[in-house]
Amino acid sequence: MPDVDGFDEFYQGSRQRLLGFVFVLTGNLAEAQDAVQEAYIRAWQRWSTVSGYDDPEAWVRVVATRIAVSRWRSLRSRARAYLRHGATETVPPPGTETVEVVAALRRLPEEQRTALALYYLLGMPVAEVARETDAPVGTVKARLSRGRAALAGLLAVSDLEEAADA
Repeated sequence: MPDVDGFDEFYQGSRQRLLGFVFVLTGNLAEAQDAVQEAYIRAWQRWSTVSGYDDPEAWVRVVATRIAVSRWRSLRSRARAYLRHGATETVPPPGTETVEVVAALRRLPEEQRTALALYYLLGMPVAEVARETDAPVGTVKARLSRGRAALAGLLAVSDLEEAADA
């Protein structure tokens, strides 16, 4: 078990200096906080070893710097990939039909909604839906049947309401 008191004292005495240092490196307070936090976590996990170093703060500083540099490299690689492959295609917003179906699904009981989603959206066979939901096959079939009927009724009502508004 790490020496809790020794680590707490070390942390209290060095955290502001280290955060300031990494902030100057990154120019971003949130990134600096993340890198410093990760470095202190690693120091805590190895505190029995790190506490024996001549300068434990230097060890944490090096680790925090490496974490920050690693993030820069990751961002740089992503930027290069973006430039090489171009922007991702934009996904069109959902149509009114999709919004209506989702709204109608939300009005169904959770068991029916789950069964319908597993069966129709994921394409699972009834037996697999039964295993996934821990329900007998007959129960899944009933949920699917009742869910379809309820969904059809809910969607027909919204269609009638739209026709009446027009």
